[in-house]
Amino acid sequence: MFNLTKIIRPNILTLEPYSSARDEFKGSEGIFLDANENPFGSLNRYPDPLQKSVKQKLSEVKNVPAENIFLGNGSDEIIDLCYRIFCEPGKDKALTFVPTYGMYEVSAAINNVELIKLPLNSDFQIDTKSCKTYLKDTDVKLIFICSPNNPTGNIINNIEYILENFNGVVVVDEAYIDFAGSNSLSAKLDNYPNLIVLQTLSKAWGLAAARMGIAFASTEIIIYLNKVKPPYNMSSPNQQAALNALDDLEIYQNQLATILSEKEKMLNAFADISIITKVYPTDANFILIKVKDADKAYNQLINKNIILRNRSKVVADCLRITIGTPQENEALLSAFKNIQL
Repeated sequence: MFNLTKIIRPNILTLEPYSSARDEFKGSEGIFLDANENPFGSLNRYPDPLQKSVKQKLSEVKNVPAENIFLGNGSDEIIDLCYRIFCEPGKDKALTFVPTYGMYEVSAAINNVELIKLPLNSDFQIDTKSCKTYLKDTDVKLIFICSPNNPTGNIINNIEYILENFNGVVVVDEAYIDFAGSNSLSAKLDNYPNLIVLQTLSKAWGLAAARMGIAFASTEIIIYLNKVKPPYNMSSPNQQAALNALDDLEIYQNQLATILSEKEKMLNAFADISIITKVYPTDANFILIKVKDADKAYNQLINKNIILRNRSKVVADCLRITIGTPQENEALLSAFKNIQL
């Protein structure tokens, strides 16, 4: 049975978090002489350390209670916090399934945590038989699952099997869920106390520059994320950018519809391009393709000022293509037809 206090590092359990001036005074009006701020200017005040307005708006849009929401400086900050909260450096381990998002490995290395990397099967799905031993390993405290996965683009199956058979924390990274047309696991937080769901405003909401990572989790886990984070991890301009985007659902919906429509157009067009030998199924805003010579194709496209992501070191001879504007996609298709391999 999952027991949160047995998973958290002992020093984090007893940690007294930093209390900022904006933590101690909860109001928004008054003569503020408490935080050693410059009294002049428009960006002179510290931001709300708990981003209450953004969380309330997210609660309405995502249908998750505000007390179950944590905001990070991008999902990368939340990934790092998970290692720092749950994994004792040099002792505990984490697990992920590859190929997948590279920051799970980088953050593990930064925190001196061994990351076990189990290969996905030929359909880029979890082989539950291969991971049974690791699910019972008491040194494994964290599992990271990216779904839809990056760079493969597909929804990952068998996540609930992992949640039900693992007594550590399972982090499901749903950065691309808006494009998938499937339900978020955030709807099942009450079923799984060991679940953390990551989302972001970087992709479908168009706020990559604002660095707004989102974690949905039990109130108990949220408490520890707030204990360990820096006091002012989200700037006021970034919080306002998030509120502006979340207040305009029509823009979000129109852009999402365009991206999905363009993705279908690109998938159909790729069938007639001879250098493309395979197009992988995708639930994201990108497409993974296999070509006859990925390095050569990549370099020829670079020479035409078209920049893709060369993933051939992760998945052999593969390029990852983000869906652009209709004009950008047309330029890519035209360039593809002129590649010489």
